[in-house]
Amino acid sequence: MKYVDISPEARIGNNVQIDSFTRIHDDVEIGDNCVIHSNVTIFPGARIGDGVTLFPGAVIAGVPQDLKFRGEKTYAYIGNGTSIHECATVNRGTASTGKTIVGENCLIMAYCHVAHDCVLGNRVIMSNASQIAGEVHIDDAAVIGGGSLIHQFCHLGRNIMLQGGALVNKDIPPFVKAAREPISYVGLNTIGMHRNGFSDEDIAAIAEVYRYLYLSDLNVTNAVKQILEKVPQSPFRDEIVDFVNNSQRGVIRSAI
Repeated sequence: MKYVDISPEARIGNNVQIDSFTRIHDDVEIGDNCVIHSNVTIFPGARIGDGVTLFPGAVIAGVPQDLKFRGEKTYAYIGNGTSIHECATVNRGTASTGKTIVGENCLIMAYCHVAHDCVLGNRVIMSNASQIAGEVHIDDAAVIGGGSLIHQFCHLGRNIMLQGGALVNKDIPPFVKAAREPISYVGLNTIGMHRNGFSDEDIAAIAEVYRYLYLSDLNVTNAVKQILEKVPQSPFRDEIVDFVNNSQRGVIRSAI
């Protein structure tokens, strides 16, 4: 016999498949055309978009693993089209920001953890058993290698590729590959950029910026100064410079 435990206070959209032994608590919203497999737990504060798939054992909007959490009303948002695989966990926010956000069309593989107040952009891929601490930001189309550990408050830029098993304690600027120990710049994520529609001219413009930042003997401050003086203005140049200037933990350095 199919057994599910769904609170009458939960708001569930049309054409939602809910399999056996799933528990859906109060104050949960689920969009249309979702698939929720067996043994999923969805706690209060979950806001799940349309076309989301939750695989067996996934836990959404669990209580933050943070000692400053005092039971305040917070949320976990899961964007349209995202898949969250077996035994992955997404905690809700704390009073710090009030919400954890996983964007649209993300792929969160088995045994991953997304901690309180994290923000993931769209099309982010987290490979198996990756763990991200609280208040991490990961921008669009980033790919996180399996078994990676990402320190609290880190910022990972868009279209990056992170080596499996990486230990990340610095910010990673957009469009790069990061690997080794300590985590370092090892080149541009050209394959990922091509797959996401970047032209050869776009990639060449990005490479010119990183030539100063990572392939010279300049420190970060002087590299940014040279970039602004010598690299033609473009949205990519300005995005990278803004990322570096706004980094709170400092950006990774080069292994090349």
